Amino acid sequence: MAKRKKIEKIGVVTSGGDVPGLNAVIHAIVVAAYKKDIKVIGINNGYDGMIDSIYTPLELGAVRSIMDEGGTMLRTSRCMRFTEKKWRRKAYENLTRHEIDGLIIIGGNGSLTGASVFASEFDMPVIGIPKTIDNDVYGTDFAIGFDTAINTIVTSIDKIRDTADSTSRVFIVEVMGRKAGFLGLHGGIAGGAEVIIIPEIPTETEKMLSYLEHLWHNGNHAMILVITENALPGGGFGLKKMLDDRFPYFDSRLTILGHIQRGGNPTAFDRTLASLLGYNGFKALLKGKSGVMVGQINGKVLFTDLPMVALKNHAIDPQVLEIATNLSFV
Repeated sequence: MAKRKKIEKIGVVTSGGDVPGLNAVIHAIVVAAYKKDIKVIGINNGYDGMIDSIYTPLELGAVRSIMDEGGTMLRTSRCMRFTEKKWRRKAYENLTRHEIDGLIIIGGNGSLTGASVFASEFDMPVIGIPKTIDNDVYGTDFAIGFDTAINTIVTSIDKIRDTADSTSRVFIVEVMGRKAGFLGLHGGIAGGAEVIIIPEIPTETEKMLSYLEHLWHNGNHAMILVITENALPGGGFGLKKMLDDRFPYFDSRLTILGHIQRGGNPTAFDRTLASLLGYNGFKALLKGKSGVMVGQINGKVLFTDLPMVALKNHAIDPQVLEIATNLSFV
């Protein structure tokens, strides 16, 4: 086997949806590289920037004060062109033309699937770093951005609870997550929701409605129902219609948190996790690793092959689910 070229210049790209903590990853990589006299090139606008050759050298001064900022200084995109090999080849040609020796890709499920394919096709060391507010990336207990999103959800529920208590209303709070219920589950527990509806657990609607009716007739006229988008037909709107049809005496309201969950200053947990994964991703490149994602499981830094990350999804923790089922209706 041919010996890999010494790493002298690395590329960093943020791909897919934005999350809080991306800038903290970039900060960790650039600072660690500076101490090793290794150059870092920021690739702007996700995989589109790899294809279109939109590069920015990242000096120490450029990242000095970005750790507390949400979003990504490199910008990001969801690039459909990257699903075609001709565009992946164009991206590889650009990387080699700029003499980039290794690549760190910070992304969620879709982006890391693309990273897996790219690493298998071309002679370019690739390390993946997990970020997604959905927290459904396999190979890590927590993805960057999840903790900040949960705190945003809980802060929102706390404020909505004030209004619910003051007006005796039933509030439905719809959160993001696509097919994963981590935001709904953790947010619902921490927010003290009476009902939590997530995609992983089929909702027995008749039992849920009977439970709400029981609570109402026992004096609980101010309730919070947390639902993950797509967990029921029509999401939060579908749930509200269900309540309105069954309980004309409920005064129900729907709040869709939407993209507010993606923004804001990252929490201390997300900054620390981002720094940990960013540094260890950089270190992995220097040690000759490729085609893997760096994650943290049970407090330990571990590496998972990117094809495995692409094939599997992070599962809900049964212990967390048990808490929810005993404190709420799930």
